[in-house]
Amino acid sequence: MAIREILTVPNPILKEISQPVDKVDDEIRALMDDMLETMYEADGIGLAAIQVGIAKRIIVMDLSGPEEKAE
Repeated sequence: MAIREILTVPNPILKEISQPVDKVDDEIRALMDDMLETMYEADGIGLAAIQVGIAKRIIVMDLSGPEEKAE
């Protein structure tokens, strides 16, 4: 897994239209793992693929409280 850069406004990539995911394969699973690691590093509760520069309709989130998160 790898921590990815989170893009912020005014980055033009954030305005791209994300494409649907037809099949969840190992590449998509690896991306989601990276997104989770990135989200936790940023102390966030959700992250969309477009925020890490990937125009796919993928989102990860964790709404558990700090005491509920598995380390």
